[in-house]
Amino acid sequence: MLRPLSSLQKFAIRAVDGDIGAVADCYFDDRQWVVRYLVVDTQRWLPGSRKVLISPYSVSGIDWQNECVNVSITREQVKSSPSIDLDKPVSRQHETDFLDYYGYPYYWGGGMLWGVAASPAIARPPAGPEMERELRQRREAEDADPHLRSADYVSGYNIQARDGVIGHVDDFIFDEQSWEVRFFVIDTRNWLPGRHVVLATEWIEEVNWEQSLVHVPLTRDAIRASPEWDEDESLSESAEQSLYAHYGRTRDVGLRSQRHR
Repeated sequence: MLRPLSSLQKFAIRAVDGDIGAVADCYFDDRQWVVRYLVVDTQRWLPGSRKVLISPYSVSGIDWQNECVNVSITREQVKSSPSIDLDKPVSRQHETDFLDYYGYPYYWGGGMLWGVAASPAIARPPAGPEMERELRQRREAEDADPHLRSADYVSGYNIQARDGVIGHVDDFIFDEQSWEVRFFVIDTRNWLPGRHVVLATEWIEEVNWEQSLVHVPLTRDAIRASPEWDEDESLSESAEQSLYAHYGRTRDVGLRSQRHR
């Protein structure tokens, strides 16, 4: 099911032996638009402690009614996990240390959203020695190219259409099974009073991180005339089809797994 990413904000993170904190932010992969980590504030559990990362590999289920994310790890594992300075870009070295600590596979190996799997729930065990060496070498080559972005930080980026700015990013819509960020919600109230619309992340032409601009190959008139987003309703399959039809596009399911490889 598709859900607004903001709906996870402040959800409790429930380990197998108790709560460890609450969701404070999410980090997504700007190459494939997939949530790679939940940023968890552990202050209530460990006063004076740090924020930690929790991978969707750890998530055993999301309890939307009780507003908590269940994870299949212990409080002690979280307490002893590698320290990461979240005030700086998370490097591939940090990710490798983190994934090695929990025994999770490297998601950057393979051609799918989670390396060799379409979702973290069905990802295979860590790669063998030869593949592991290759992935580590790839990590070293990419270490200076941070690719994880804060959802909180990117919220507010302006949407640059072909003929001008037409709003800003207000939220993201993700698939709770694959953790793929499928759409972003655009607040157009400065141009279209009271209206929110959604655009598919696969339509993004470019993101200018320095200027906080998301470029899309669409016109302002096309965005103005697009179906309105109702945050109280889920994005159904028929609504998706209507959205794609409005822009004269079809969803290429295989496109996302190959992007930026």
